[in-house]
Amino acid sequence: MKRLISIVISLGILIILYSQIDRVGLVEIFQNCDRQWMVISLGMVIPITMITAWRLQQLMPQGTSLRFTEANRLILAASVLNMILPSKMGDIVKAYFMQQRGHLKGSLSLSLVVFEKTCDLLSLLLWCVLGLIVYPEKDLLFWTMTIGVSLGLIAGVLLLGYRQLADSFFLFCRKMASKKMGEKLKSLQISWGEMHDYFWSDKGQLLKISATSIFIWFLHLLQIWFFILALNAWTPFWVNLALSPLAILAGLLPLTFAGVGTRDTALVLLYQPYFDATTAAALGLLCTSRYFLPALGGLPFLGQYLTLARQGSKSNFFRH
Repeated sequence: MKRLISIVISLGILIILYSQIDRVGLVEIFQNCDRQWMVISLGMVIPITMITAWRLQQLMPQGTSLRFTEANRLILAASVLNMILPSKMGDIVKAYFMQQRGHLKGSLSLSLVVFEKTCDLLSLLLWCVLGLIVYPEKDLLFWTMTIGVSLGLIAGVLLLGYRQLADSFFLFCRKMASKKMGEKLKSLQISWGEMHDYFWSDKGQLLKISATSIFIWFLHLLQIWFFILALNAWTPFWVNLALSPLAILAGLLPLTFAGVGTRDTALVLLYQPYFDATTAAALGLLCTSRYFLPALGGLPFLGQYLTLARQGSKSNFFRH
């Protein structure tokens, strides 16, 4: 029912959005696009996926191994679930697949993926803050967003760096949450603590993973800028560093289906000083392709992992 509601919300937002734009003009934009930039921008899905898979390999503890091909399969299979589950929760399910394949025990695999996603979110916020700082002509709304994103980045770094602060935060959230949500938060707190103990024990490894995450998100944002060039539009790159992360964050809100609708609307509103709503809608479709293409490539692998999960016995993963 929740998934059905999110699909309905996405469709409702899209209907309202596309009723306000020139749909014939939208087709013409793609017909007249710069095909060389279009191929380059769409093709960036491949190196981004491969570098993300390499990072997953580097996250594995000593004494364990994960082949590069297997890491790519896990990334692509998780991409399918990210199209279905809210807030990219498919990446969390990836931990279950890793545990089922015997790469790691359940709790450590969840800790690893939680750390991976934390680095992703903080890297996205970092680029957003840098872009917002240099963004020209900030009004009250943009100053508010700059302060809000900066505080989010600082809070995330503090939770990642200080175990006691993180424990206090989770304890507070558990007191405020329902019993069912409290149990989930307790599981997350345990995984967060294990993650903290594991990754802070090797500062060199922590630095390498953090730098790789920042570079990966630079490539994501560069891809979106290439999309703009492919549509024969223009936005200064540093402006794109501020605006595209805001649109991505809007898409992470657990309201719509795979961020469709909220992300598109954010792109139209944020980029209106630089190009019209029809071009922004075209950019929204290309941004959705960033999630759709890996998901399409991951469909065969997801079937294999789901078959393995059905064949395996129920794991303690879901209780830890």
